[in-house]
Amino acid sequence: MGTRVGDPNDTSPRLSEAEYRDRLRELPPSAKLVARVLRAEGPLPQGDIAAESLLPERTVRYALNRLEADNLIERQYSLSDARKQVYTVTVR
Repeated sequence: MGTRVGDPNDTSPRLSEAEYRDRLRELPPSAKLVARVLRAEGPLPQGDIAAESLLPERTVRYALNRLEADNLIERQYSLSDARKQVYTVTVR
């Protein structure tokens, strides 16, 4: 499940800015906030997203699931700690 952040073999599809915004527009405010945090901060684990967004862990988990289902983010393994998964946006 997922690749490593910065993996040169990563072939996952990237969305154009317009596609990204269109898909994001339909999601709840919590998902939009999580997406904004990820775009501003780069790849982050779930706990850091919760800390940055000031949202409860449960809300962040829900938002991440919604964003991932719409292919707006992807889950990857951290290069610094392969036990951790980090989330990153899929916009070009």
